[in-house]
Parts: sequence; structure tokens; C-alpha cells
Amino acid sequence: MDGSGEQPGPQPLHPGGHCIHDGDFVVLKREDVFKAVQVQRRKKVTFEKQWFYLDNVIGHSYGTTFEVTSGGSLQPKKKKEEPTSETKEAGTDNRNIVDDGKSQKLTQDDIKALKDKGIKGEEIVQQLIENSTTFRDKTEFAQDKYIKKKKKKYEAIITVVKPSTRILSIMYYAREPGKINHMRYDTLAQMLTLGNIRAGNKMIVMETCAGLVLGAMMERMGGFGSIIQLYPGGEPVRAATACFGFPKSFLSGLYEFPLNKVDSLLNGTFSAEMLSSEPKDSASVEESNGTLEEKQTSEQENEDSMAEAPESNHPEEQETMEAISQDPEHKEPKERGGKKDYIQEKQRRQEEQRKKRLEAAALLSERNADGLIVASRFHPTPLLLSLLNFVAPSRPFVVYCQYKEPLLECYTKLRERGGVINLRLSETWLRNYQVLPDRSHPKLLMSGGGGYLLSGFTVAMDNLKADTSLKSNASTLESHKTEEPAAKKRKCPQSES
Repeated sequence: MDGSGEQPGPQPLHPGGHCIHDGDFVVLKREDVFKAVQVQRRKKVTFEKQWFYLDNVIGHSYGTTFEVTSGGSLQPKKKKEEPTSETKEAGTDNRNIVDDGKSQKLTQDDIKALKDKGIKGEEIVQQLIENSTTFRDKTEFAQDKYIKKKKKKYEAIITVVKPSTRILSIMYYAREPGKINHMRYDTLAQMLTLGNIRAGNKMIVMETCAGLVLGAMMERMGGFGSIIQLYPGGEPVRAATACFGFPKSFLSGLYEFPLNKVDSLLNGTFSAEMLSSEPKDSASVEESNGTLEEKQTSEQENEDSMAEAPESNHPEEQETMEAISQDPEHKEPKERGGKKDYIQEKQRRQEEQRKKRLEAAALLSERNADGLIVASRFHPTPLLLSLLNFVAPSRPFVVYCQYKEPLLECYTKLRERGGVINLRLSETWLRNYQVLPDRSHPKLLMSGGGGYLLSGFTVAMDNLKADTSLKSNASTLESHKTEEPAAKKRKCPQSES
């Protein structure tokens, strides 16, 4: 790949899907902080108060660690051997160390001068250690903690990893939990397991979690089977789904259907004209659906960059945006002969969307879905009672809610309605542990809650309601079973007498 020849480090050995290409979606990782971005040449990325370009990332394998150098370029970081414990000088305890702020000989001005000279963060950390009067008196564990703290502050090291359900769910839960209804990553894993998400299934999903649940289902199904997404409003939001970077083959089995047309589909009054009679403004929204999702993610990134980047970068970004907007080449499609092509492309996408929704309506009308997943900000009871009609018997369903009270009401309604078994309302308890030599223990901070799940299985209830003889036969069988041992007990004393 172009751009990889500039690197002085070792070249990647893994071709194909293990290498980073231009246009791929990746996740930047620094310590426990993640951020999803798209690899584009000469695009400035701001992450953890650092700005850089991802040009040098192209061609390297996922999991490579880079160091931010001057000019915002990324260079692969070479692994260095850490000194063994024999060469370290450490004290026995920290009882005589006083944190009075006088143990460090270097001042903030000295550290700033080192940064201005272009000295790497690793060398700054080494000088901080050498100029600390209390470092050698600290215990070995305290020294490691001190070095880790200083490296996090002064070293600009970033690891590029491949997006996955676990990484993206951790990222969203840490950065913007409100966009995914405060769904914790272990709760999402429980949903995928209880819903029996696997390749070849025909699943129904209704979620308002920015497409995270949809992306998790698509990743587990691997492009085999079909997923019907029910969405409120004009268009489905798939900002998190785009971060997975799925190939086009995965999208062939993805269908969408508006939530406000579900009642007409259940009543048998749905027709193709109902889709075509929707306002034409929604077509323009559909035309720009991909750009809308990109705008949502870009606005989110811009907000992060506004908070993280220094103020000196803002005029440059504004100047480039103004230059792009004033560029006459960007006005060509609207001012010249591109209007006809634009309208034709718009009509073509509108027709494709209409066909896709008709296919989704046909799949729902079969009423033989293999499972149902609901994770939305709306009340789950009316959603679940309506959507269970599209699920085949002996199939699982899972409902997520941030609070347990709506699920308790849903549980009661399902008991009254019937047609479900093995109902279970659960909450997962999660606590992280620090695992290090001689100091493994639970972490002091833990999550207060990751939401609640209501799960169960569907059963055919028409036969049980119609054939009352089945219940009578079952009751007589049970009475025979209970009476039989009682009769034997009566015969025993008669034979003895």
C-alpha cells in the first residue's frame, strides 16, 4: 500500500483483512479510552488532546502501536526490553516519603522547554525519574505506578484496533451512554446469547441505540440470514452500525420497515401504495441517509475535538471549511448539468428503498421469524405485544430497558395474554478486577447498573384455547398418577389384617 514505504519500522506481514486500508473504520485506543474514526488521507484526527494524521497507518496490521511525532505523523513504536527487577533500586516501604511537592527538581517551565525542543515523551519520563529525589525510596509497586502515571501524561502512544461489538459497546458506554440507552456491554452480550443470534436466522430488531444492537447482530450472523429492522420516525439511525465497517455483502440481508405501518400489516390493510404515499421529503432524507449518519458522527467528533483540541486549531479548520464551501467545483452539480443526474439518482434510491420495504413487509407477513430483540427508549409493552405476532412458536425474544418498572408491567401483560413461557426478568452484576502480580483485587469503582432484560420463549396458544379436552385429559392423567400410589398404600394394611 502507498504510504507504508515511508515507515522505518518493520513492514506488515498479514495481507488482506488483517491490514488497514484507506477508507476502513478503525478504533483508536489509548489506555482505556476508545474512539472510532474512518481512515482518510490528510484528514486531521483529534484524540485525547492530540491531533495527528492517519496516513502512515495504512498498510500496517491491526493492533499496531504508533507514537505521535512532530507534525502530527504516526510512527510505529518499537518494543524495548524493560529492565529486570534485579537492576531496579527500590525501598522496602513508603512510610518515610512525604508528598510536599519538593521531590521533583524539574519545574513546569523545564518540562515545557523539553517539549518545545521536540524531545519524545519517553525521554521526558526518564528525566523526571532521574530528577526525582524520592523515586529510589519508593517500593517497586509504587515505582511502576509512578512510571505508568507519567507515561500516560507525557507519552503520545496510540493503538489502532479493529472494530468489534465489545470495543464499540465499551466505547459508547464510556463516552456517550445516553445514545445507547445506558446499555452496558455485558448486557448486550446477554441479549445476543438469550436471543440465540446465529447465522441463518431470520431476526426482527427494534432498537434506538444508534445501531449498536443491529451491528452486534450483523457481526454475529456473519452476513448469513436476514434482519428486519423496525424504526421510528423518518429513517433508521445507524451511526454505530457504520463504525463496524461491514462489507456490502452483509447489507444484502438487512431490511427496514417503518414502525408506524406495523398495525396496518397486522390488520391486513397494508398495501404498497401506503409506502409510496409517504411525503416526498422523506425521500430526500433517504437520499442523504448515509451522509446524515456521517454528519452525526462527524458532529460528535467535532464536539470532541472542540473540547480536546487547543484553541489555535479552530481558525485553521474554519478557514478550510470556508475554502471548501467557496470552491466552485463543489457548486458544479447544482449550478451546471448535474441536476438531472442528481434527480435520477434520488429517484433510483427512492425506488430501491421502496422495494426493500416491500420485501420486509413480505418477510414480516410470513410470521415465522426466529427471534425478536427490542431495545428502545419507548415503553416496551405495546411494542412487544404487537411484534410477538410476527415470531414463530418456540422462538426466543429479549427486551431491554434501562429501568425495571416498565419490564414488570410488560411481564404482567404477557402473563395475562399467554403464548409465552420461561419468562425471566434479570439484571447483570459486573465488577472489574485488577490482575497484577501480588496485587490483584477488585477495582474501587464499579458500574451501578447496566439495564434490565426480559426474556422468554413463544408458544402456540391457539390449540390450547380451542381444545379444552386437552386440559381435561391432562387433569385426569395427573389425578390417576396421584391416586395410584394412594391405592397401594390402602391395600397394604388390608393384607396384613
